[in-house]
Amino acid sequence: MTSRERVRKVLNHEEADRMPIDFGAMRSTGMTAVAYNNLKKYLGMDTSTTKIYDIWQQLAEPEPELIERFHGDVVQLHRLAPSFNIPINEWKPGTDVEGTPSLVAKTFNPVTNEKGDKLLFNAAGDVIAHLPAGGYYYDQVCHPLKDAECEKDIDERIDFSEITQEEAEWLHNEAKRLYETTDKAILAEFVGSAFYESGQYDFGYDVYYENLVLEKELVHHYNTRRLEMLKASARTYLDAVGDYIDVFHMGDDLGTQQAPQISVEMYREMIKPYHKELFSYIHKLRPDVKIFYHCCGSIYPFIPELIDAGIDILNPIQLTARNMDARKIKEEFGDRLSFWGGGCNMTTTGTNGSLEEIEAEVKELSGIFKKGGGYVFNQVHNIQNDVTPERTIAIYDSAYKYASYGQA
Repeated sequence: MTSRERVRKVLNHEEADRMPIDFGAMRSTGMTAVAYNNLKKYLGMDTSTTKIYDIWQQLAEPEPELIERFHGDVVQLHRLAPSFNIPINEWKPGTDVEGTPSLVAKTFNPVTNEKGDKLLFNAAGDVIAHLPAGGYYYDQVCHPLKDAECEKDIDERIDFSEITQEEAEWLHNEAKRLYETTDKAILAEFVGSAFYESGQYDFGYDVYYENLVLEKELVHHYNTRRLEMLKASARTYLDAVGDYIDVFHMGDDLGTQQAPQISVEMYREMIKPYHKELFSYIHKLRPDVKIFYHCCGSIYPFIPELIDAGIDILNPIQLTARNMDARKIKEEFGDRLSFWGGGCNMTTTGTNGSLEEIEAEVKELSGIFKKGGGYVFNQVHNIQNDVTPERTIAIYDSAYKYASYGQA
């Protein structure tokens, strides 16, 4: 059975020849460039070929030899400019945040200030993101709607343009290349922040929370404009990639470690109608493609709502968050929802546990989730800088060791 066949079978809630494994196939199942380069050094590989495709989170693109080494079954179809509008179709020599030689996007040109912070600017000359000296990630610092007072402000300050023809051609060519040169399932990156998170970024967190209560019409107008853009872009995207892709990724983080960020009632009023219309539209365009929804944190009360809205796959299953019990979630929702992630807790065991503890946890959690299909293995969110190569290897080798459906 090929990787593509394996993933398709499992996402149709059937058991395949073994549990599929995702080795870094999207922006919440990957590895930081530092962790990835440390792994490559440990394995005696050259780091200078590492591509840092996600500037925001400093994530590395997994290379084919490592995907094969760790039995990965999925590859990612990237957007042309996945972060800060910086395209990744051309590369140049650079470094990761710890100075290890790597490849960076050709037009990635941060400016270092007197404090040693690295700054990114937009075309208007505004600082849009910065990496603090000694930091690991670029933080967004520009919120164009922070003082927006009317719908006109939203219309004038936010670019609601759909996918360009240039990007559509990029998506077609990349999807075709991945389909023809690998036997992997293809996970297509669409939008990491559909409505809720994009509102937090554009308004700023504090203002957005206030507007959800006090300026609801502003939020509805913003979401309506986003919905129009996302539907048009989804059609262009899906027309461009044809039958090559298997999974279509979107996201909106609705939880914190301790609780949901908003009430279920507020979600139903302010966000769900837009989710439901977008997901329904995508399913009508491509009934065979599975909608992958990334949503961090304590989100148990939202799971039935998200199923009703139309998602097929939930990630990352943040098991250390409150009320996110693996067995309960699988038993309650596993007949209607596939799970992607949740195979090793990266805030605890995966980062600080012994190799034996990692193996035991991977065995237990994958044993819960994989029964009856509907599960692709991955750890809980990205592998961060402080995760040792030995632990990374233990996570994925354990997943493969216990990938058979005949094992507990």
